[in-house]
Amino acid sequence: MKRALVTGAGATDGIGLACARALGRAGCRVAICATTDRIHERAAALRAEGLDVSAHVADLTEVDQVARLRAAVGAVDILVNNAGMGSVGAPALQAGFLEMAIEEWDHAMGASLRTAVLTTRAFLPDMVRAGWGRVVMMASVTGPMVSNPGEAAYSAAKAAMVGLTHALALEQAAHGVTVNAVAPGWIATGASTAEELVAARATPPGRAGTPEEVAAVAAFLASEAASYVNGAVIVVDGGNILQERKA
Repeated sequence: MKRALVTGAGATDGIGLACARALGRAGCRVAICATTDRIHERAAALRAEGLDVSAHVADLTEVDQVARLRAAVGAVDILVNNAGMGSVGAPALQAGFLEMAIEEWDHAMGASLRTAVLTTRAFLPDMVRAGWGRVVMMASVTGPMVSNPGEAAYSAAKAAMVGLTHALALEQAAHGVTVNAVAPGWIATGASTAEELVAARATPPGRAGTPEEVAAVAAFLASEAASYVNGAVIVVDGGNILQERKA
């Protein structure tokens, strides 16, 4: 039985919980993490489905809390770095670059990038020692491929996550560890704004994607079947970035 950790899994209708469910259904023992106690409700719901799930509360921007999480969870074979996506309680920052306070910039970079850096540093060494591992970064099309006005910090953080994916893929391949990224486009979650859902209607399929569609890609990258997929960025956006004219 593979052991997995999925961060940022506190929302009932989010990508993190969908990833945890997909991995659990694939036979993994799954630890899920979020910043509030609601993560225990998510774990209870997954356990009610017959899945092997534990819940943990941690602020993954804090080194000591990441260390406590590692001590509580133990070594894992699969790490899905999903923390940092916008949520209902803490939506992604929308502010012009020149109007943004540097503290706001630091917070956005911390939520989307620092969390992945600290968590990977804590759990990757065990994968290297074991000679097998899967790290999946939940990036975005926003930053690496496209952007929007007011999303400079988010774009920079997600682009940096892709750069981190590429570097780690090269460094860790010889140790049996693959590192890949998923880049969702418009995905319908509880954190989606009305404007985002309208934009999703202009995609080739005419709709937003679902968390389950993103999770299916993450679960594949975490599987034995993806053993020769390394350093990849898989876009899950219905083909939206292929269009020059979206409206």
